Amino acid sequence: MSNNKKYDVVVIGAGPAGYVSAIRCSQLGLKTACVDNWLDEDGEHRLGGTCLNVGCIPSKALLDSSEHFHQVNQEFADHGITVKNVSLDISQMMARKNNISNQLTSGINALFKANKVDLHTGSGQLKINNQIAVTPLDKSKKSYRLDADNVILATGSNPLNIPVAPIDGDKIVDSTGALSFTEVPKRLGVIGAGVIGLELGSVWSRLGSKVILLEAQEEFLPFADRLVASEALRHFGNQGLDIRLGARVTSSSIGKKQITVSYQDGKEQKRIVVDKLLVSVGRTPHTQNLFAPDVDLIIDESGFIDVDEHCRTNLPGVYAIGDVVRGPMLAHKGSEEGVAVAETIVGNNAHINMDLIPSVVYTVPEIAWAGKTEQALLKEEIPFNSGVFPFAANGRAKAMNADIGQVKVLSHAKTDKILGVHIIGPFASEILQAAVVAMEFEGSAEDLARTIFSHPSLSEALHEAALAVDNRAIHAINRKRK
Repeated sequence: MSNNKKYDVVVIGAGPAGYVSAIRCSQLGLKTACVDNWLDEDGEHRLGGTCLNVGCIPSKALLDSSEHFHQVNQEFADHGITVKNVSLDISQMMARKNNISNQLTSGINALFKANKVDLHTGSGQLKINNQIAVTPLDKSKKSYRLDADNVILATGSNPLNIPVAPIDGDKIVDSTGALSFTEVPKRLGVIGAGVIGLELGSVWSRLGSKVILLEAQEEFLPFADRLVASEALRHFGNQGLDIRLGARVTSSSIGKKQITVSYQDGKEQKRIVVDKLLVSVGRTPHTQNLFAPDVDLIIDESGFIDVDEHCRTNLPGVYAIGDVVRGPMLAHKGSEEGVAVAETIVGNNAHINMDLIPSVVYTVPEIAWAGKTEQALLKEEIPFNSGVFPFAANGRAKAMNADIGQVKVLSHAKTDKILGVHIIGPFASEILQAAVVAMEFEGSAEDLARTIFSHPSLSEALHEAALAVDNRAIHAINRKRK
């Protein structure tokens, strides 16, 4: 293995954490390389990792397409629009999804060239003294070594497998497989009613599949605010999603055409028969073979790399970001960590506010939140006030025929500092960002209440919820304080 090149920074992984970090490092004047080994289903190298290839972007493309199909069939009549003989072309839908991903991954290639980031297509392994062994994807080429003053580990995560439902890529699939069905399954079983299960379950439900989600936990979306989660569960049920809580899958068996899934519901053993089964029980950090055996990198029992608040590992000059470290496995969190590490390397001040990472479930209605939940505030005995405003009282939501859900603002009872904002409703992900900006500047509910919001707009619901914190909502009846 010959010594090839010396870099200021070598990034391993080109997902949202890795490619963003590599670009920012180069912008700051650091000689930067990125090593990446992602291959698509045709064996072609693609940048962007899971998010752009088989995660965030393709799933949102299918969510959008399936919602259009649902609206044509179920909602256009309310607008006085009649459409006859509606048909579904799955192959075209998938082609659109793939085209969107390809455009974005190609865009990263262009960004790398424009920012002078050297791309090495292959698998990278951390050796001692910050050396990176690169095994090229092109089998005809020999392995080589890169030397670096700094190394950033950003290899992402993989879907978690469970022994009771081993993935075969045909009838039992992970999220990648569920993004590539060639036809709508009549019955789709989903193990796990978290973000991925809900989003992909929604896609196929809108397209005509009977979807049953089996969730082992007794509580629905336990990480979300209880008011929002309970309303979401009700709306999903009305949409036809069959969500069964406290359903622990015990086994599965594949027949000639169907899969039988057995699960424990309390003391009772039950089963369902489905045509396809999606396993979406979480993800695990991709740290296998990332470093040589003689490299003393500290990882925990779950495979996460141990880092401090600046994403520094226990090894000098070695950082880790994104899904391989603590915190939520979210693309935007990884990207911001990547930028912060780049700034840290050149000596600039950098900070990631782990308490204000927005979370979104891209269903209809959307669910989005940032900050503390009410149950967390109660547990921590933090005094708070709450303001809630329904989209049913929002003029823009009414005009859009999307008036379900609400906005909830939580503020400190003494200082009025905004502690959390939780939204279920149309474009919740976009409305939330105004609240996140306010929270980042340690704003109060009064700050939002005094801000002028355009009318008619969905974001007025955030304004009214802030007013409701102090019982001053204008377009809803204020709740009496105890």
